Amino acid sequence: MSEKIQRAVSFAITSGYQLEKSAFDFLETMSQTKDPFKLMEEAVKRVEALSEKPLFINRSFLENVMKEAFPEKEETKQSPPSPIIEAKKTVFRPYAKDIDADMKVLEDPTDEICTTGSMEEYLEYFQDRFKRIQKFLRRRMDTKTATSISEALKAPANSKFKIIGMITEKRERKQKIFLTIEDLEASATIFVPSGVMGKAQALLLDQVVCISVVKGKNDLLIAKDFFLPDVPKKTPNKASIPVYAALISDLHVGSNMFMQGAFQRFLSWLNGKFGNKQLKETASHIKYVVIAGDLVDGVGVYPEQIKELTIENIYEQYQAVAKLIEQIPDYIEIIIIPGNHDASRKALPQPAIPQDYAEPLYEARKVLSLGDPCAVSLHGVELLLYHGRSLDDIIAAASNVSFHTPDKAMKLLLQSRHLAPIYGQRTPIAPEKRDFMVIERVPDIFHTGHVHVVGHDTYRGILMVNSGAWQGQTQYQKKMGLEPTPGIVPIVNLQTLRVTSISFTTAYA
Repeated sequence: MSEKIQRAVSFAITSGYQLEKSAFDFLETMSQTKDPFKLMEEAVKRVEALSEKPLFINRSFLENVMKEAFPEKEETKQSPPSPIIEAKKTVFRPYAKDIDADMKVLEDPTDEICTTGSMEEYLEYFQDRFKRIQKFLRRRMDTKTATSISEALKAPANSKFKIIGMITEKRERKQKIFLTIEDLEASATIFVPSGVMGKAQALLLDQVVCISVVKGKNDLLIAKDFFLPDVPKKTPNKASIPVYAALISDLHVGSNMFMQGAFQRFLSWLNGKFGNKQLKETASHIKYVVIAGDLVDGVGVYPEQIKELTIENIYEQYQAVAKLIEQIPDYIEIIIIPGNHDASRKALPQPAIPQDYAEPLYEARKVLSLGDPCAVSLHGVELLLYHGRSLDDIIAAASNVSFHTPDKAMKLLLQSRHLAPIYGQRTPIAPEKRDFMVIERVPDIFHTGHVHVVGHDTYRGILMVNSGAWQGQTQYQKKMGLEPTPGIVPIVNLQTLRVTSISFTTAYA
């Protein structure tokens, strides 16, 4: 006898009544789905109200009490559906199915990559970076009068200037900071006094900045203030209709930590087969699924990775991805870019994932495959898509930024007007003649992944979203002290730019 039934029987006996064998059998049957103690409480209450009280309570009496006091309709009200599983099935009518896609590619490096890796190309690359970012600074009212470094060095002592340069060296010792900056013609050493020490500490190597200086003795310049290129404040573009985009990344299919169940629930949700009424309504508005890289875990990406793979062949990994992607409804547009685990070159910018590797993915269904980074327009809303490899370098170099605050690192990239300002660290950057990592267009949405932590915020009218992952915590992440937040999908309403995060980590059964 279970504890629940024992409580119900004891209550009846204590109240002065016995149970017939048929009534006892009924309690055992109904206890699988309902509470027998509550039923017995109601039954005794009704017996007490009778003018002639029976000694034994039979099955028929309990069945009548069940029907009258606990009808199926009432039971549903007492036990509302969980936030994911709906109690009553409804027909799924996707709003987005009747909406034509409005999708434009604004920037894609795939067909423009042409580096050979010569010294001349490295020189051209940094010169192009400097020229492009210098233009942003000269558009600002407070920095447009900046002069060249060589002019500042020629001036007499105590002269005041604003100069634009790239930070090539940063030396901190004994509460002092010395910077070396360069422009296209000259270089200079800048001493940072205590008054602007905090701003100088936040500067990144290879950043292009404007510095207000005073000419000191010899060729020493003394910093008075710093100005970043930064993005201007903007009123973001918004769609005219309520269409949504699901922003995801870092599936890592092939890894033994890939969360197959959670991702399958996400796919079922897109098809209207998973979720309560409210979540199905949200799913009905999904017109775009944007995947910001690392579709697969890859092979040989890091030492001893083979021990953590369930699929040891890169082609088979993409075959597995294709089987998942083809389950997304055909009226939903899919955009993918590569990450550092994908079968594209590792150096940034990355071209689109080559068809030689990902042919099963391209054959499974129609996808828009672009390079990393790239820019697209969805119903007039501009998205800057970037896997986010350089977030590692930003988090390591900047104070008050961590893997658990990816939005803060993204903000620093926007302020730098560059997606990978630090050169020569963890992020490989190819010396293209054009620096594709410069943020030329100011986006409405800035979408990254890579760090496996969900986060979003708004900066100067730009919605910043890091989309987390579909991979559980790896051994490497444990060593790093990184706790990922996988299985959570940020959904952006393109009409309002509001974000709703939905977790698919449990079945809520």
